[in-house]
Amino acid sequence: MSLSELLAAGRPPRERPPAPESEPWTTYLGFGLLIAAVVGTVLFATAPSPYVVERPGPVFDTLGEVQSSDGDPVPLIEIPDETTYPTSGRLDLLTVYVDGSRENPLSWLEVAQAWFDPSRTVLPIDAVYPEGQTEDEADEESAAAMETSQEDAVAAALTELDIPYESVLTVAGVIEDTPSDGVLEEGDEILTAEGEVVTDVDGLRAILAEAGIGTPVELGIRRGVDELTVVLAPVASEQDGSPVIGVYASSVYDFPIEVLIQLENVGGPSAGMMFALGIYDKMTPGELTGGEHIAGTGTIGGGGQVGAIGGIVQKMYGARDAGATWFLAPASNCTEVVGHIPSGIEVFSVANLDDAIEAVEAIADDDTAELARCG
Repeated sequence: MSLSELLAAGRPPRERPPAPESEPWTTYLGFGLLIAAVVGTVLFATAPSPYVVERPGPVFDTLGEVQSSDGDPVPLIEIPDETTYPTSGRLDLLTVYVDGSRENPLSWLEVAQAWFDPSRTVLPIDAVYPEGQTEDEADEESAAAMETSQEDAVAAALTELDIPYESVLTVAGVIEDTPSDGVLEEGDEILTAEGEVVTDVDGLRAILAEAGIGTPVELGIRRGVDELTVVLAPVASEQDGSPVIGVYASSVYDFPIEVLIQLENVGGPSAGMMFALGIYDKMTPGELTGGEHIAGTGTIGGGGQVGAIGGIVQKMYGARDAGATWFLAPASNCTEVVGHIPSGIEVFSVANLDDAIEAVEAIADDDTAELARCG
């Protein structure tokens, strides 16, 4: 046969050798194992997990408006009987959603998805809902913390503005097995510490910090109509090791002006610093932000001390997604900030309201080189 005939005829097809026959029982076993694996995977993925997930929540401009319960727009911060000044830009407060609870647990599949999202954080359920606490109880506690933060924000702003007001530091609760257990009672008014008058939590913390762990501290208190003296030795806080005496304390204020903070269905203490900045901006001439979009978070004491908050990573992503280019973070949250800053925003560290005001003014002046940063 010639070459052309070979090419015309083509290569004869090559048949695949037959597969070896399987024994029926082997086939059934393999199929059964596959089904079992699939069912097991589905059951595991949909089973309840002992975790919750934090993710970015709504963002609110403290200089802007919110929707009231009847659907009308109202200023988030209103100071009805005082002279206020025009503002510009934004001072955003951030919130965090928590998905999952003991009553409504997340599945393992939902938890696994969150692990791969840098804007979300997976936490043990006990870290958010202590054993025995229901969602309703947690919501009530969060609402009370929000109310306290608003009062403290007004106090901090008025302190910054040199507007005097009256306040009394009150014991809101006593923690078991702490130095205060059996010594202080709910409703006690703390008047002095080591002979110094104290009117807010910041003042008490400063005196305890100066004394140090284990050093007896003398407190002057009022219980009903009686004034008493008690002595307590601070112990180390489980959170950060600072000296504590084991009470929940809050200030009862008597302000000379009315400040309305009209934000509904948001809880927790972390908006305190941004409330204070908003009040300060509205009550001072000039536009504090210079038109810039600034976000931030942090608790605040009546004396202006800015404290740590939870969900800092989610709040940075929430700020970035809302269009903010600048972010104010509590100095005590810096270790959580480092390495987790989303692209598109710059983060500055603040320890008190003075720092926060200085940072906003520097941002407005485009002169941020000397501002403190985390890391």
